[in-house]
Amino acid sequence: MLDIKKLLLLFVGFAGIAFLLSSCKSKERSRTTGMEFNNPQNGGFEVPKTTPQITGPGLQLIEGGTFVMGATEENPFYEHNNMPRRVTVGSFYIDEAEVSNLDYQEYIYWLTRVYGENYPAVVQNALPDTLVWLDKLSYNEPLVETYFRHPSYRDYPVVGVNWIQANDYAKWRSDRVNEQLLIDAGILDYDPDQKDDNNFNTEAYLAGQYEGLVKEGKEDLSQDGTGTRPVRFEDGILLPDYRLPTEAEWEYAAYGLIGNTLYNRVVERKTYPWNGEAVRTDETKYYGSFVANFKRGSGDYMGVAGDLNDAAALPAPVFSYWPNDYGLYNMAGNVSEWTMDVYRPLSHQDVSDFNPFRGNVVKVIKTDMDGHVAPKDSLGRIEYVEIDEAKIANRDNFRKANNINYKDGDYQSSIEIGSDWTAGPDNENTTGNMYEYGKTSLITDKSRVVKGGSWKDGVYYLSPGVRRFMDEDKASATVGFRCAMNRVGSPAGNGK
Repeated sequence: MLDIKKLLLLFVGFAGIAFLLSSCKSKERSRTTGMEFNNPQNGGFEVPKTTPQITGPGLQLIEGGTFVMGATEENPFYEHNNMPRRVTVGSFYIDEAEVSNLDYQEYIYWLTRVYGENYPAVVQNALPDTLVWLDKLSYNEPLVETYFRHPSYRDYPVVGVNWIQANDYAKWRSDRVNEQLLIDAGILDYDPDQKDDNNFNTEAYLAGQYEGLVKEGKEDLSQDGTGTRPVRFEDGILLPDYRLPTEAEWEYAAYGLIGNTLYNRVVERKTYPWNGEAVRTDETKYYGSFVANFKRGSGDYMGVAGDLNDAAALPAPVFSYWPNDYGLYNMAGNVSEWTMDVYRPLSHQDVSDFNPFRGNVVKVIKTDMDGHVAPKDSLGRIEYVEIDEAKIANRDNFRKANNINYKDGDYQSSIEIGSDWTAGPDNENTTGNMYEYGKTSLITDKSRVVKGGSWKDGVYYLSPGVRRFMDEDKASATVGFRCAMNRVGSPAGNGK
C-alpha cells in the first residue's frame, strides 16, 4: 500500500515539472501592456534576449573603480601638470597588447584591396612614417626599410603612426569586427569584391545604405515585414566602436589595482604596473630578469652581450615580459602610447571625477533637409558634423559642440580678459592667447596625451602616472598605440 505522503510528494513534483515546461513555452510579456513581445499578430515589437556584451577580438575587460590618478613620485622637471586626484573610471575593454606591425599590415592590405585602384591617397595616408627611425648622428637607415616590412618584426609594435592614423585604424577595425559578427550570425556572407564606396561600414549598414551579400538575414516580425530585415543595433549583435583609450582609462588599466584591493580599499598604491620599486622579477625561475623594456642608463639600451638586461635594443614583441594583474602586456616600456585626450597642464584639476576626459567635440550624423541620413561619401562612410549649437542653446549640461577649451583655453578662463584680443566671446577658441605656441609653450588644440615609457626612456617614465604630449599629426619611433572599447550593461564580467 502506497504511503499517502509519498503520493503527495510525487504529485507536487509532477505539478512543478509541468509548470516549468509550460513556463518555458510561454513568451515574455510587457509589464506595461501585458502584450507578448516578438509577436507579429500584435505589431511585432521586438525585444531581443538579454545577453552580456561579448569580448571583441584582442580585448580584455577592465572592471572599473576608484583610484588616485596622477603623479606617484617627484617630477624631476618640476612640472606641476599631474596633481594626484581620486577619480572613478567605468568598466571598459582595452587591448591586451599594443597594435603590432602584423595587425597594421592587415589594415593596409584591406585599404589597398578596396581603395588602392581609385583612391590610392587613402592607402598612402595610412602608411606608417618609417622615416621616424632616422637620426642625424646615428646609423638607423636599415630600419626605415625593415622594421615595418620584414617578417622578423611582424610581432613588434607598429610605430610611426600619428594620432589621426591610429583613430582611423580603430574605426576600420570596428567595421571589420562587426562585419565578421554578422557573418558568424548567418546574416551576411563574405563579399571579397567590396570596392570603393561598396564596402561594409557599420553606420552605412545601420542607415540602410549598404546591403552586402545577404545570407539568411534577420527574421522580420513586423506586420508589414517581408520575411527578413537588416540587423539593428538594438538587436545586440554589433559591438560598440573600437577607439583609443582615454588618459584615465589607460592609467587605470596600467596599474592593474585589481590585485591590490582588499575589502573595498586599495592596500598599496603602485608606482609601476607591478608591486614594489624594483624593475626585476622575483620569480625563482627568472630571478633578476627585467620586467619591462626601457633604457637602463646612458648608452645602455639592452645590457652587456652574454648578460642582456631587457634583451631589446629597440621595441620588443608585443607579448614580451610579464602582464599586469589585468593581463595587459607592456603597459610600462616598449613603446609609449597615444590616448584620446587633448593635453592641458591643469586637466587633472578641471575634468570630471567620473570618467575624466578633455577633448569632447559633440558630433552627430549629417542629415538632409528632411532629417534623413545624408548619402555616404565616395569611400562608403557616413559623414558626421558638429552639432548645431542653436539646438543646444538651452541645455544645462553643455551648450557648445567643441568643449576642448572648457575652463582652460576658452575666453572666460583666460587671465587676459579685457585685453585687445583678436578673439572674444563670439570666438571663444582662444588657446593661442593662453598658450603661445613656440614662445611660452608647445601646447595647441592638437596636443594629445601620450602615456607610458618607451624603449628609449629612463625608468621614471615607466610609471603610469607620468604624462607627456605630442601633436596629433606627428609620429615617433617610440610611440605606438592600443585600442579600447566601451563596456555596456553590467560593469562586471563573469556573470556578476
